Amino acid sequence: MRWFGFGFNAFGQICAQKEKSDEGEANTTEVKIISPTELSTTVDGSGCSFKTRKIQASWSRRVSLRGDGDRCVFLAGFKSFPSAESSGCTDAFISESHLTLAFQDRIETWNLQEEDKTPSWNMEISAQPESSVSLPAGVNLPLAPGGYITSKPPFYYHLSAQLKAKSLALGGGHAVLLTAAGDVYTWGLGSHGQLGHGGLASEEKPRVVEALCGMPMSSVASGGWHSACISDIFLTEGGDLYVWGWNESGQLGLPSRGLWRASQHKSSQQSDTGDLYTWGWGEYGQLGHQTLMSSDEPQRVEFFKDEQMRVIDVVCGTWNTFAAAIKKDDAYS
Repeated sequence: MRWFGFGFNAFGQICAQKEKSDEGEANTTEVKIISPTELSTTVDGSGCSFKTRKIQASWSRRVSLRGDGDRCVFLAGFKSFPSAESSGCTDAFISESHLTLAFQDRIETWNLQEEDKTPSWNMEISAQPESSVSLPAGVNLPLAPGGYITSKPPFYYHLSAQLKAKSLALGGGHAVLLTAAGDVYTWGLGSHGQLGHGGLASEEKPRVVEALCGMPMSSVASGGWHSACISDIFLTEGGDLYVWGWNESGQLGLPSRGLWRASQHKSSQQSDTGDLYTWGWGEYGQLGHQTLMSSDEPQRVEFFKDEQMRVIDVVCGTWNTFAAAIKKDDAYS
């Protein structure tokens, strides 16, 4: 599996700074990466390579979870890694201000804006017979035993045991939760319709999205001010994508009047054939179409088709995109 990135790169979160030339020119960083570029698999110039299992991204940083025996994390982008021992890490979740690491026996949250020697917050993980979180194994951040983790103090929030949360996506000020039964709940800021309750009111507590009742969902996602989910292909005719919320830059894949105005939103979707489609705001090349144009229509990222690659995972940063792909021959071998 190989990881690629495209879009905003001002802090080297996709490609590291270019080396200083013989003429003494200062190091420079290519700010806009308009075509998928393979991520480096080496750390600190040591020459030692590693396999990346998972990526999370914020505006200025990328955190990669290594999939080899060390199971530690590597941070690329603005500033250096906090003073955390990450060996044995099973999951990672990053925001612009904090990095959360999950281990078999604990969860730690580190402040990325300070050079602290100890985490800002931590909790021990122990068996909980009646948990609100329904996970197959380990921790699936931002979900945690009995609740979920956010990027701001107090960091941990309780969830009702009746929800049986399977996964959780956090937007700019709202949350989208998927239960083990396939129901979708949302709460938080609702001023852009991102909660899907038919109005613009905010919600303090999780509320089921009634428009989706009776259609089990398999996954949920959130942008800054919009939300999305995919129906369960095994329980229904399935595989359908549902979107709602802010559409200023066409990030819902619906006609938009605001493409000429600046925004920070986009969407991406991996098809069941392994093709990658993107749409929304494209000012930094984050759509991967080798242009800086925005689009309110889903368009296939031709790079992966041309390279005979099948996309198996995709991660949206604020202004960039990361995709994991394998050769199509390997996918069917």
